[in-house]
Amino acid sequence: MSGKVEFYRLSKKFVDEKEAPPQVKQLEYYALAIGHHVGVVDCFSPVMNMAREEYLKWIAKLPQTEARRKMEGVVKWGEVEITREHVRPLIKALTSAAPVFLPEEKKWVDCLLQLLWSMEREPAIYLVVRSL
Repeated sequence: MSGKVEFYRLSKKFVDEKEAPPQVKQLEYYALAIGHHVGVVDCFSPVMNMAREEYLKWIAKLPQTEARRKMEGVVKWGEVEITREHVRPLIKALTSAAPVFLPEEKKWVDCLLQLLWSMEREPAIYLVVRSL
């Protein structure tokens, strides 16, 4: 099994200002709700990556919950979005499995927890996890 898994964070949005009304912030939230059909382009920044094998070993340590199934979706579909609705279940799964993580995995957990907590504060932020 080769390849890697990369986590991306929404870092900013690009709005074609010729088409956007003055309430750009409101447009960004609206675009998230309707699926980006109004000229808003998401700009993502890579925040974490690992070998695909390492990713599979890591998520296998999560409890059998919806959070784990979400993370397994990367393997099944090649990509998943982590949105605000996934934050609480993922935080719970990551913290409950904390004692079994290896040192490198704990670094990934810490990084992901920081991202999830930032998503709690700012609902427009989301993550994309992609298998490359």
